Amino acid sequence: MGRNCRRHIVTTAPQAFPGFEQRLDGLRARIEAAAPDPGRVSILAVTKGFGAEAVRTALSAGLAAVGENYADELVAKAEAVAADPGSAPEWHFLGAIQRNKVPRLAPLVSCWQSVARIEEGRAIGRRAPGARILVQVDVTGLPGRGGVRPEAVAGLVAGLRDEDLDVVGLMAVGMPGPPEAARPGFREVTRLADELGLAVRSMGMTDDLEVALSEGSTMVRLGRALFGERPPRT
Repeated sequence: MGRNCRRHIVTTAPQAFPGFEQRLDGLRARIEAAAPDPGRVSILAVTKGFGAEAVRTALSAGLAAVGENYADELVAKAEAVAADPGSAPEWHFLGAIQRNKVPRLAPLVSCWQSVARIEEGRAIGRRAPGARILVQVDVTGLPGRGGVRPEAVAGLVAGLRDEDLDVVGLMAVGMPGPPEAARPGFREVTRLADELGLAVRSMGMTDDLEVALSEGSTMVRLGRALFGERPPRT
């Protein structure tokens, strides 16, 4: 897995993302139109599959938070931009948490968005006490999807807090298909977050952005909408 993740990172030139600023402006307009409280919504730039220049592009446009799905990509990009002037990105880890990868990620990751088991939280807590956590909620019930079922969310949040982790919110990936198919799941995540007093609701990607915002998302995870189509994996 690690070697494959490294292999499909694409080296990009400084002008690899023409039209980025215009796309970002368009996304901000969509957020303004769809969100009940646009001021609460943040954009997470997802650079999965793109090179380190995508991170630099996001930072130069004022997007401080960057999301990665693969441990090796995150580490490689963090190393690539470490010597750059200016602030380092706030790294969010979005992928499946492999406990053997936590030691490499812990010094870099600001927010772990995909915690679904207490064992994952403990592994993070050993390397990064008090780490900021989002619990991933499985709102689809589809095989192979990450997350904890809605009925188990409260128990997991309580368990993670007992490990002295800073659980700040919930994350979900919507049902595939038409955007409206994701609405019930997003609504359930907001209900759970409200019940548990969690401020962050990381919901919505390029295709279901408006639905997620209308159902209470406070963080949207955007890759293709910002950077264009991802290069094919090789």
